Formats: sequence, structure tokens, C-alpha cells
Amino acid sequence: MVSKDSNQIRRMFDAVALRYDCVNRLVSMRRDVAWRRAMVAALPEKPDLRVLDLATGTGDVAMALQYPNSPVGHVVGADVSMGMLQLAQRKMAGRACAATTTLVQTDAAALCCRDNAFDALTIAFGVRNFTDLDAGLREMCRVLHPNGRALILEFSLPTSRMIRVPYLLYFRHVLPVIAGLISRQTAAYRYLNRSVEDFPYGSSFCALLKQAGFTDVRAHPLTFGVATLYIAHKPDSPTPA
Repeated sequence: MVSKDSNQIRRMFDAVALRYDCVNRLVSMRRDVAWRRAMVAALPEKPDLRVLDLATGTGDVAMALQYPNSPVGHVVGADVSMGMLQLAQRKMAGRACAATTTLVQTDAAALCCRDNAFDALTIAFGVRNFTDLDAGLREMCRVLHPNGRALILEFSLPTSRMIRVPYLLYFRHVLPVIAGLISRQTAAYRYLNRSVEDFPYGSSFCALLKQAGFTDVRAHPLTFGVATLYIAHKPDSPTPA
């Protein structure tokens, strides 16, 4: 089991911020771009959406949400890492989305947002880094408007042995070396495979979402199960105890 400390997680992402995008594109063979597009395509179909992009990192999802004629009216990008947020701010400078994006530093277990504030919530490859997963999921449900939708993109493990075995070989032994050379932060990318393998993906994670108050929870495996898009809804009224 990977031990997680909020200060340690914050420092780790501060350290990799400058090379984070480059490493992601390379080690995922640009599949991370396609996965984020799949998440954005699952947004609710209503105008002027207010969206919380949790674990916003360098702002890739926050910017992708605001494509031309997007239904999104405003995005709040939240992250525990100030280094990531500073890079996101630089990436957005001069773009139209800068005027409709607010970046805030906050911990997922205690979000600085009021109840029922957002129509949708997105989080890409960040939920497994929560130091308190149950508290983080409850906070996600709290800040969503009734009938609001949570879109959670996270790594998972392929179920097919033919794919799983070579994937784990790459994930455990090749990826950390390549990513470590580029980022100069080898420990961060050795943490990556350990955190993914520890994460309760698939039906186990769907069960945790339901325990946190979400309903109509679905899991959609992507690229042979290397990643999974979870779609969950906040009910109209509290679920009876």
C-alpha cells in the first residue's frame, strides 16, 4: 500500500510541474489527449455550465472544457500544487479561457467551495492521489448541484492477461526510467505505478462513489482498460440512510 501525505504529494507535483505535460504525452503515446476528449464529450447537455476541474494540474482539462461553442460558462480549476497552478496560469495567458477560469489552491478533502455550487465536476488522473479518498469523494458530491454530474478519469489495469502482462512490464520498469530521465524526478514516476496498482478501480471504485452519495454510477474502460472514465450523478435529494 502506498502511503500518502498531503505535503509530500504537493511537493512531488511542484517538482514535476515544468516537465509534466511533456512526460504525459510521451509515456502515454498521446493517449492522454484522447482520454481527456472522451471525458469532455460526456459533459451534461445544458448551457452555461459551471464546472469544477479538480486536480486541475497544468490546466489541460480546464482548457479542453472551453472549446469553441462549448456549453461551459465558467471553470474553477482547483489543485493542491501551487507549482502546477502557476504553470496552468501561464498556459492560459492570452487565451479566451483565461477570462472564464478561476484557479484556486485547495485540498480535495476540504474544498473551499460552497454546497451545490457546480453543474459538473471533472478530475483527470488525480483521484488516486487523494490522501483521504472517502472524504474527497464526499466533498465532490457536496459541491455538485442536485442532478450534477461527476466525470472522473483515472488509470486502471487491463483485465486481459495478454495485455496486462506486457503493460505491467512497461509500467513498472520502462516508464519510470524514461519519465525519470526527462523529469529528473524518478521517485515521482515510481510512485505512479504503485499508486495505480493500489487504486480500487472498476466496480470497487464505483462502490466507493455510491457510498459517497452518488447514483447512476458507470465505468467506461478506455484503451483496453489502461484508463477508465467514471460517470456519476448527485441525486435530486439525499439518499435515505
